[in-house]
Formats: sequence, structure tokens, C-alpha cells
Amino acid sequence: MQATTLALIGATGGAGTTRTAVELAAMGARDGDDVAVVDAAFTTQGLSEYVAGRIDPDLTALLTDDPDAALSAATYPVVGSGGNAGRSGRADAAAGGDAYGPDLPGRVDAVPARAPFERVARAKTAEAARKLERRIDEAATTYDAVVVDAAPVGSNEAVAAATTVDRAVAVRPATAHGRDAAQRLRGRIADVGGSLDATLAVERPGGGGGDESGGDGVVRVPGTDPEVAAAPTAAGEDDAYARAIATAYETAFDAALDVEFPEPGLVERITS
Repeated sequence: MQATTLALIGATGGAGTTRTAVELAAMGARDGDDVAVVDAAFTTQGLSEYVAGRIDPDLTALLTDDPDAALSAATYPVVGSGGNAGRSGRADAAAGGDAYGPDLPGRVDAVPARAPFERVARAKTAEAARKLERRIDEAATTYDAVVVDAAPVGSNEAVAAATTVDRAVAVRPATAHGRDAAQRLRGRIADVGGSLDATLAVERPGGGGGDESGGDGVVRVPGTDPEVAAAPTAAGEDDAYARAIATAYETAFDAALDVEFPEPGLVERITS
């Protein structure tokens, strides 16, 4: 049975977890699924950068000040993921038109955190973490798939993300340091009663990583344009990066996609 909830957990800071979460969600929408990306990295709040316009309320508000509000109140379309503006009506009008990218059969929505320090602190309590677990379950009743963007397991919200979902996947740099960090992450998750189902090794833009080892359950993702405005590449491209995201999606969710890619050209075969 296909898993519906997935936690992407960064093995280190700056591993590319948020970008990968958005790209996986776009690939799911390309396959016809409605996918939500839930922000459980309250300190960095990186998911908010993929949303246009004002974010009010955000996820932390639903965990603290507005616990009775529906999850949809803090749900916003991801810019560049297709026809979300028409479906949800939440997009900033100034970002309309082609900013929403190719029209996909599914949609990508974000549930971002964007809050002042005081509210973030209240959203990081054990009580708020239990509410986050319920919000993840709520998202699973509305969407075909849910991707939770989580920081390394060292906070209540990260523990909630790692232990509530159907599957948990580490995101690490494709380096020896990243490999070691993923091993440490595996131990921390085991300490809180969870486990990792796979690992995504993300290369640095402009070149490969220093860790050439693969292994069972490890999917290498090539580097891509790090600019937020370039995402999500997986929504409409057919290059090596999009193919890697498709493989990562299938591995992460333990599911088969029905997305077809044209055969790569000679140049791409030589450079891949």
C-alpha cells in the first residue's frame, strides 16, 4: 500500500531538505496527486520562501493561538507548481500568470512556518508537537500525499514529524561528511522509537559530491539551481535532475509513478 505521509529529515543543516521536499511534491502533482508540504523546521522557516504574498496565519499559529482553525487556513500554493492559483485562490495576485509554471494534473500546497521568535518558541513545546502530529494526520485526509520538511531530530517538532509519518527519509549532502551525519541521524531517530526507510544524497550544484558510495536505499540527486525562483524543476523538466527526483519519489514513498520521460539524448547520456 502506498504511504501517504513522508518526513524528509535533514541529516545536516543546509542539506537541501526543503528544496527536495518541494521537488518531490511537484513530481507527485505531475503524476496527478494533490500533495501538501508541511513545515516542521520552525527555526529556519525555509518553506515560506516558496510561497508568494503574505503568510497569515502560518502553521505555528494553528499550533498555538488558533488551535481550532482548519489546516486550510494556513495552506498556500507553491509558486511554480502549476494551476494552484486558480484552485486555491490564495496566491498573491502580483505573482500570477506564468509564475505558476506548467499546469499539472495535481497540485502542490505548502503549510509553512513564518512567525516571530516568541511564537516559534511556543510552537516548539511538547504540547504543540502533539498538535503538529494531529495536523499532519489532518493533511493526510485532504491530500493524496503529505511531505513533512523536518530538521535534524533535536526538537519536539522534528521528533513528532519523524515518528508520526508512514515513512521517514534522510536527506544528506552527497559527501563523506553527509554519509556520517546520516548515520548519526539514524541513531537519533532510533532513540525516539523511529526508523529511516531510505536516504537521499544531494550533490552540490555545479558538480558531484565527494562520497561515491551508494548502497541499498540510497538515491543520489544531482545538484540543481539553488535559487528558490528556479523551483520546482520537477514540475515540467525532463532532464537528469527531474528523473532523479522521480526515482527519489518512488523510493521515498515506496510507490510507482506513471510519469514518462523521453529518452535522453546522446549528450545527456555522456554527461550523466
